[in-house]
Amino acid sequence: MDVKKIAAIAIGFLVTLILLGQDSAEEAKERAARSAEAWLVLLDQGEYAENWESSASLAKNAVGKDQWVESMESARTMFGSLVNRTVKSTEYARTLPGVPDGDYVIIQYQTSFEKKNSAIETVTLMLDSDGKWRVSGYFIN
Repeated sequence: MDVKKIAAIAIGFLVTLILLGQDSAEEAKERAARSAEAWLVLLDQGEYAENWESSASLAKNAVGKDQWVESMESARTMFGSLVNRTVKSTEYARTLPGVPDGDYVIIQYQTSFEKKNSAIETVTLMLDSDGKWRVSGYFIN
């Protein structure tokens, strides 16, 4: 085989690997988005304890259930009920500051609440040790 054929095969192999990696990231974003939606439903319904239970082990180790319930009750009282939520961006990452390397998806939502017309909700999900996408971080700005 000549050098040009070997180079062409190698380039084709690399392109295939890159495309497979992109498909995996896209698939991860889709699965994580479904988990985020289910998690947000619990939050929107005021099921804060169940919401905490369904979170990633990393999140549960960082914030206790009682503290989570108290902070969500306070935030939701301040902002009121959900009016509208649309996905603003979705990003896949292998590394994030302050947490172990792994598989993460960060979803930002443009959200409006009863008492806060415009907010950005950021939901960070991680591929947990059981192989399921679970929420590891939640912030409202």
